[in-house]
Amino acid sequence: CTMTETSTTETGVILVQESLYGRADTQTCAGGKAESEITNTECSLQGADETIKTRCNGKKVCEVTPAIFTTDPCSETFKYLETSYSCVPATHLITCEHSLAHLKCDDGQVIHVYQADFGRRDPNICSFRRDNQRLQNVKCSLPTDKVAERCNGRNSCSMRAAPSVFGDSCPNTYKYLELTYTCRSK
Repeated sequence: CTMTETSTTETGVILVQESLYGRADTQTCAGGKAESEITNTECSLQGADETIKTRCNGKKVCEVTPAIFTTDPCSETFKYLETSYSCVPATHLITCEHSLAHLKCDDGQVIHVYQADFGRRDPNICSFRRDNQRLQNVKCSLPTDKVAERCNGRNSCSMRAAPSVFGDSCPNTYKYLELTYTCRSK
């Protein structure tokens, strides 16, 4: 058995085209609803598209509920979430805390980061020979733009996965950097 500090796999990830949270027609999700709950077809939450993109772009799997939205665009209307997205090939990279993340593209190509999170969402990732108490908080992962700011447009890039770089949203938890990126022609 060997321990790998960094793992990389080619996989498909989510790229959201557009999202609607509200109601744009009287048929979608209308079963069993009163007419007054489905007649307002001009109900949409401004910014829902960006919220879904931030939460889902670059992820292999993304689950959302209405609880992620802080406001209700039309309280008397029964709403739904409608999202169109595609799956795009990307490199998925996990780097354990205090290790270096290495992003690299072939000659003539540059890095484009889809998403990056620093924290912990899974008790098993980067857990080898770690104190079990420091692995239990799996609700401390936060999105970060720092990888994109540093690496986008470059052929290769390295960053330390450390709280001194990304901040420490959950002290006493052993964290990791999880990101997806692709290589594009210059």
